[in-house]
Parts: sequence; structure tokens; C-alpha cells
Amino acid sequence: MNTRQLLEQVSKCVICAPHLPLGARPVIQFNPNARILIAGQAPGIKVHETGVPFNDASGNRLREWLGLTNDEFYNENNIAILPMGFCYPGKGRSGDLPPRKECASAWREKLLAKLPNIELTIILGKHAQAYHLPHTKKQPLTQLVKSWREYWPSYLVLPHPSPRNNIWLKKNPWFAQEVLPEISKRVISILTP
Repeated sequence: MNTRQLLEQVSKCVICAPHLPLGARPVIQFNPNARILIAGQAPGIKVHETGVPFNDASGNRLREWLGLTNDEFYNENNIAILPMGFCYPGKGRSGDLPPRKECASAWREKLLAKLPNIELTIILGKHAQAYHLPHTKKQPLTQLVKSWREYWPSYLVLPHPSPRNNIWLKKNPWFAQEVLPEISKRVISILTP
């Protein structure tokens, strides 16, 4: 199956629709030319409503961390965005529910196989972490982010850029001082011809 056919199938996917409060609306950004992959959890409600990935406060912070403008971030030739679940999973007791498992098992390997040029995978959230770095799934987030050099320059685990993580960011000033400058340098080096 070629990339166009695969993306068409993904856009029409409804395998988990019976479990979704707002119905199925897969949201990804994909092009085989992409050189950076953002592997997140699942779209939030605002992303579901607009159909634009990271079109929220989390996205604003993530773009700032990466040192990218909106145009650069939403250029699918630069950035592929594949959350673990492509549709909004609904609200839980303390934030959104986890991504539906059906999505990753149905699509992830097929899509990743169509991304031959990825130089950096940015991992956001424990579900993406468990998939992309399975040997680390029991490590606490802070420990994993602190050991970022172990996976560098191919992988980078970040705290979720959500405003809900403001407390974590305040408790861990080393992240802004040590990690963020390296991220933007790496992103620029990948995307600059």
C-alpha cells in the first residue's frame, strides 16, 4: 500500500469510535520527507475541534521549546506528528483519558515504516515512551528526562508541554537551563539544509 492510500485509510478510521465521546476524528501530520517525529499521547478537545495537532497551549510551549515558528512546525516536510491515539479519548478524573490502544496496534508500525528520514524522535508522555523506548517504561519521568543524553541525538523524552506541568518545570529548573538549549540547536541542525 502506498503512502497516499495509507493516509486515506487513517483519515477514515473509526475502529474506536464506539468508545469516543465526540466520535472519531483522526488528527496527525504526516509526510515521508519529515525528519523529526513528535510522538505524543492523543489529541485534546481543542485539537479534536480544529483538526490541527498541538493547536493549544501545549503546542505553543512545544514550539517554543523546539525553537520553531508555526510555519516551520506545521510544515509536514519537517515534522511528522503521530500521537499514540489519533482521536480525542475523552475526559478522565485528572485530565484526558489515555489514548485508545486500537489505534497504535492498527496504524503505528505501518506509518513509521513510511518515515525513512527521521533523525530525531521527540517522545511526550508515558504511552509514547513505553512504545518507543520500551526498556524505560518503569522509569519515572524526571529520571528519564535527566538521562536524556543516553538516547541523544536520536530520541528525546520530554515532559508534556501542558500548562498542567508548570509545577514540574518549576521544580526542575535544570530542564530549561540544560536541555532546552540543546533541543533547539538539534532541531535547527536537522532542518537547516
